[in-house]
Amino acid sequence: MPLLKRKPVALLEPPQDLEPHELVYQVRFTKEIFRNYLDYLNRINLYRNRVWMCKSTGKGNLTYEEALVSEKRSAEKVQELPKELVAPALRIIQFSMLSLKDLADTIAAKLQECLFVGAELYGRKDDDLHPCKILKVVKADANRTQYGVAWLDRNKKSAESDLLDRENIVWKKPPFSRNFLKSFIRESTYRSIPWVLHDKLAQKHDISNQPPVDLRSKFVFRDGLLVCKKRKKRGQVVKEESGKCKRNKVRSEKVEGLAVENTKREDDQPEEEPIRYPIDDLLVLPGVDDPVFTDRPLPSRDFNVPMDCVGDLLMVWNFCSSFGRLLHLWPFSLEDFENALCHKDSNLSLIVESHSSLLRLIIKDTGENVMPIKNKKRKITAITWTEYLCDFLEIINNPELSSNMTTIKRGHYGLLDVNSKLGILRELVNQVLETDLIREKLDEHIEQRRALGSTRREEALEAARKQREVKEQLKAQSTANGVANGHSSDSTKCALLLCSNDNHIGQNGEITEKKVAENISSKLENSLESKPLEVASKKMSKSQNINVKLPAENGKKLSGKEALKKLRDDKKEPTEIRSKEQRKEYFEREMEKRVISTNPLGKDRHYNRYWWFRRDGRIFIESSDSKQWGYYSSKEELDLLTGSLNCKGERERALQKQLEKFYTKISSEFEKRSKNMVDRIALEEAVLRRSTRVRAPPRENPANAFLRYVNKWKED
Repeated sequence: MPLLKRKPVALLEPPQDLEPHELVYQVRFTKEIFRNYLDYLNRINLYRNRVWMCKSTGKGNLTYEEALVSEKRSAEKVQELPKELVAPALRIIQFSMLSLKDLADTIAAKLQECLFVGAELYGRKDDDLHPCKILKVVKADANRTQYGVAWLDRNKKSAESDLLDRENIVWKKPPFSRNFLKSFIRESTYRSIPWVLHDKLAQKHDISNQPPVDLRSKFVFRDGLLVCKKRKKRGQVVKEESGKCKRNKVRSEKVEGLAVENTKREDDQPEEEPIRYPIDDLLVLPGVDDPVFTDRPLPSRDFNVPMDCVGDLLMVWNFCSSFGRLLHLWPFSLEDFENALCHKDSNLSLIVESHSSLLRLIIKDTGENVMPIKNKKRKITAITWTEYLCDFLEIINNPELSSNMTTIKRGHYGLLDVNSKLGILRELVNQVLETDLIREKLDEHIEQRRALGSTRREEALEAARKQREVKEQLKAQSTANGVANGHSSDSTKCALLLCSNDNHIGQNGEITEKKVAENISSKLENSLESKPLEVASKKMSKSQNINVKLPAENGKKLSGKEALKKLRDDKKEPTEIRSKEQRKEYFEREMEKRVISTNPLGKDRHYNRYWWFRRDGRIFIESSDSKQWGYYSSKEELDLLTGSLNCKGERERALQKQLEKFYTKISSEFEKRSKNMVDRIALEEAVLRRSTRVRAPPRENPANAFLRYVNKWKED
């Protein structure tokens, strides 16, 4: 049960004398019933406040429902503790006076000595440690126990088995984390220090409920629970002799009774605290300070494939587009892929090449599942690809897909329904994902992304370090030598030479220290950029003079501060700004090239997922049950979507941040797509006008671009 001020709050009893047909208000997650709507509203507002704590994990600042979910997940996770280790852990917990952290560490040290079936640890083999898994425990004799282990490879697969002694098996790290053991302790006990197990749990594992001798003087069982003995006041231990003492006693009891009653009232009705946003989106209520939200536009749903196939369509197309180089498959648009799947021709180049590329990669792999395909000596061509496809369907042994083999063997692949075509492609992609070639490619992408991230961080740190050094050096020099009456030291003159591009001199000839530091910093930042930009910067430095005349505005001479400000605004180096942006775009572009996985932009309050594929340009919307799909394809729809999100909700705030982050890219892709659509419509109209005069072949129509697909990356 969630805790309020570290104490459990009892649920309210249902009202008395409820009529069968009486209308009531019920809290969904506690099942509490109220006759009065105001009482129901006060209770539900209490549950929505972030004042609750999860009893199992100790995590605070939660709503009541979030604390319930946290306790449920923690209880499920605690069940992962092997049965062999539950009793030893509970015996350590019972009546322990240690703090939660120390108790968890004690249990972890004890469990590290225990070995159980299913444990994954390390064993000694050939004077080295190798990962292994305990399969069985073998009693060699009364004083010796051996363990049957299976040696594991890097994919956690068993290679061979062996028998090891206890001293040849070690844990490289504790089998269970401290947080896991903390949750286990909280879940198993009803009080702390001393920690006392639940009665049923203690009886189940035959653990005594009687406290140790040293605790019996401090604690006592009352109503089946261990409670602390409270010391009574001296006036309550002996019998009062005078009436004055009796009156004082009665008065103190009344005061204590009122204090207890007030405490109960405070616990039942705590002071309302302001809600700390963001919270769960479904708990967000309309507020007075809310902005005006726009109406969310309805997504387009004009797909050529059935609605339940859109998810597979996007998955297969995105995989083929992302790993086109490895598959030797020239990229194609989503629309062309969709039209090709709906076409009834069995020898479309796009369909043949996509299947052939996936089959070739499977055959290259060293897995066991593809051995029957490898026995074929002929290459995969536009004629033989259906034979290899039928062999693949026999291997996976999927009854729904295997029923299409007869149609495929007869050369009528195009007559299959779209569900079957996408089902076959989905199985091919799943098989390709398990190959070593794809795994090696993913590992390579991960390493390259790490290297790019490391390089970007190093550049930022180096620039910041150099700026810091220059500022410290300049500050020390100005303190030691000083700058006065228009005369500067040699070191300051050197600094001026470095910043000759943007040198600013005050009206009285004094050099602004802050500007010198900023100019030197900008020079150092430019030194990290590409060489052509550095050379261009040097040429600009040589062509400009050190002495800069103060600017004038409308014929009026400006003061020193105004002149400095105007020069700063007017003389920013465009090369520096461009180079920073180019560098940032370079890193983002290189990161995008190294695909690892495609994740949604986020979710809205109803758990609908939003996907953006840069190669297509549209934002796709997937319903929470994955049964409905739609898309946005215009900048106006993007603006309306962004304006409809409530940042008080956790999910919609995260989605809004992602949309704002990629707003420029998504908008440019939308504009590019709209322009392509206009050009395509114009071409279609031109072909239509010409076809009224001259009979034109259907392949020239832009709508049939998928018929003209050629795989330019095809293997020889």
